Amino acid sequence: MPSFDHAGVSLYYEEFGSGYPLLLFAPGGMRSSIDFWHKSPFDPTREFAADFRVIAMDQRNAGSSRGPVSAADGWHTYTADHIALLDHLGIARCHTMGGCIGSSYCLSLIKEAPDRVSSAVLQNPIGLHENREAFREMFDGWAKALQRHDANLTDAALGSFRERMYGGDFVFSVTRDFVRKCTHPLLVLAGDDLYHPAPISSEIASLAPNAEIVETWKTPDVIPATVKRVRDFLKAHQA
Repeated sequence: MPSFDHAGVSLYYEEFGSGYPLLLFAPGGMRSSIDFWHKSPFDPTREFAADFRVIAMDQRNAGSSRGPVSAADGWHTYTADHIALLDHLGIARCHTMGGCIGSSYCLSLIKEAPDRVSSAVLQNPIGLHENREAFREMFDGWAKALQRHDANLTDAALGSFRERMYGGDFVFSVTRDFVRKCTHPLLVLAGDDLYHPAPISSEIASLAPNAEIVETWKTPDVIPATVKRVRDFLKAHQA
């Protein structure tokens, strides 16, 4: 099982297929891991392996990946992991696709390393819309599980980490102003529930100058068309 270490972090990842690289950031909130793709409306590790080199990963302290936790952690911590994985694999430039929290990881990677990303597919983007407590509770459930294995993790440190992740507004990882100036091609597969509010998807699509939105994409009758739409989008922007 492939994994690599950097800065005290052990990151687990899997590869599927070959071609232009597609880096996946799975759904699952703080528990974002490869297995969540296998339970999604469509599984990009299967659907796109015939056309792309698909790389899926478990985020630190989710699935089989492990890493230290500190009060100073935040979106930048995960983005450093993502860049380290690309470097480890020798990938200079790739597509990204993220589900749920993965959409915010995509945007954070574009912000920190714009030359490494060709385009991004944002599936069910998370964001702030009358749901702050839901995100805090989701984080706290994950954090309590970590504390059971590491008594040195204090409530104060985890509380600081939580606010760095979910104390902001919009999509948490970047600002509206960043998205307004983001010229990368974005394909938004719109969300429609508590953690993935429809207004957030609509706002991303309206702010970003090079964005498309698909509002109906995950029911069984439209899944084949959705997969084709995503594949065509990625192929159109692989440069």
